[in-house]
Amino acid sequence: QMKLVQSGGGLVQSGGSLTLSCVASGGIFSLHTMSWYRQSAGKARELVATISSGDYTNYENSVKGRFLIARDNAKQTTTLQMKNLRPEDTAVYYCSADITFSSNAQQRAWGQGTQVTVSS
Repeated sequence: QMKLVQSGGGLVQSGGSLTLSCVASGGIFSLHTMSWYRQSAGKARELVATISSGDYTNYENSVKGRFLIARDNAKQTTTLQMKNLRPEDTAVYYCSADITFSSNAQQRAWGQGTQVTVSS
């Protein structure tokens, strides 16, 4: 069964750093775009960063220069390095991946979410 499993996150002081990881497994033929989203209390989920299968990256404006998305195709993993964190970065972070299975079916899969809390 296919799944995305996240790790990392937690509580950090303003200006600190955290790294989130997301590992995909289960019947995957090809991983396409991988992304990180976040959702803070009372707000809609927003796209934070994406990385294509060709390693093209894109970032939400407020995280540019502070966050770095990467992927390891051999390990079917994406990471989000977060530096100079701010209280407004506090949210539940979700990874997502666009996947083609060996059956040729396609799906956007989601991780379970992980809390990031930045104290001032």
